[in-house]
Amino acid sequence: MPDRVLIANRGEIAIRIIQACRELGIDAIAVYSDTDETAKHVRLADDAYHIGSSVARESYLDQDAIIEAAREADADAIHPGYGFLAENTEFAANVEDSDFNWIGPPSDVMAEFGEKTKARRIMDRADVPIVPGTTDPVESADEVREFADEHGYPVAIKADGGGGGRGLKVVRSEADIADQFADAKREGEAYFDNANVYVERFLENPRHIEVQILGDEHGTVRHLGERDCSTQRRQQKLIEETPSPVLDDETREEICEAARRGADEAGYVNAGTFEFLYEDGEFFFLEVNARIQVEHAITEAVTGIDIVKWQIRIADGEELSFPQSAVEPRGAAIEFRINAEKPADDFSPMPGELTTYRPPTGIGTRVDDAVNQGDRVPPFYDSMFAKFIVSGEDRHEAIRRGRRALAETTIEGVPTTIPFHEQMLADERFLNAEHTTKFVDEELDIERSE
Repeated sequence: MPDRVLIANRGEIAIRIIQACRELGIDAIAVYSDTDETAKHVRLADDAYHIGSSVARESYLDQDAIIEAAREADADAIHPGYGFLAENTEFAANVEDSDFNWIGPPSDVMAEFGEKTKARRIMDRADVPIVPGTTDPVESADEVREFADEHGYPVAIKADGGGGGRGLKVVRSEADIADQFADAKREGEAYFDNANVYVERFLENPRHIEVQILGDEHGTVRHLGERDCSTQRRQQKLIEETPSPVLDDETREEICEAARRGADEAGYVNAGTFEFLYEDGEFFFLEVNARIQVEHAITEAVTGIDIVKWQIRIADGEELSFPQSAVEPRGAAIEFRINAEKPADDFSPMPGELTTYRPPTGIGTRVDDAVNQGDRVPPFYDSMFAKFIVSGEDRHEAIRRGRRALAETTIEGVPTTIPFHEQMLADERFLNAEHTTKFVDEELDIERSE
């Protein structure tokens, strides 16, 4: 077990890792930018090191500064959290080649899953359903046209290194192919330094289902059940829940086993999330997030398994100590992302000082946050500053508990996404699990809270 872990991140995930380290008897080392000098994760850490200016590329994305801080701190291991450098293959490889242990998937596995065509080939070998499409990059607009002629419109052109909707272009007619093909390649080059694209059938109105897995260095892979992340805006998640309210037991077992097979085929080690699209009773592999997820907390709530602790243990060479049969999710859990944003104004970020901050408490309520009252939400990073996680014996109780938790929260100084969450918990389409990934963007009329 390491003695000192450097956390190459900030905010609530840095605090979550600090808490796991404390419970394992490990010193937690924070890093911080200029604007984060007095941030909560710095205040809670055993030690902290300045790594640069407030701009992320000059601090939290500065690989050399982070590795130098680890050396100065005499750290044994580096945990990347999520975002920033968490899925940067080069950074993972640099840590692996250094004196520090990398708390994450091996860099070569990350590289394979970072290119979507490679990931699709791995899943195909593992007999995991993939959206009908190419498993190699397409070289020309003519190849896209040939695929569309065979499979019909619409089709999706996707950047090979893409994610979060970047480099994704939907083609609904032959006349659009040339322009969309060029735009997808251009975005892939700009955002991911990879101009390759592939093409697949476009699913019009899917749900987003993901499966949490853990794999160790001894070849053992376990899944921890699924999460439904269909409440999202522009492919950015807002509410996540487990279990999915639309899967029957047979499909749930199939999708979880598919993720486990895929992880086993790839030689996956540490925590990861296998994401799927689900439509009309069928599920298809989407991508792998080779890191801890923002929404890992709801899986912990229903399984009782501390995923972050297991990340550290696995990186230290420990074998997963529980059989698959011991993973028995109980009840339901929902996570609400609390962002400093104004939902009625196109979810515009509104950083500022939390003049009042009283989060919810009570049974079945967990708060993972990055702030105390009087702290500031800075303008330089993601606007999420807290997550509220509620759990209950079933989805109905979790929803009622969510309403109670949101209602008893008082936050002043910045607008938040709480009014949006309250609106969702009152919407019959959400309550009946009729919403899909398109619901917020195309069907919901966001209410004004003023």
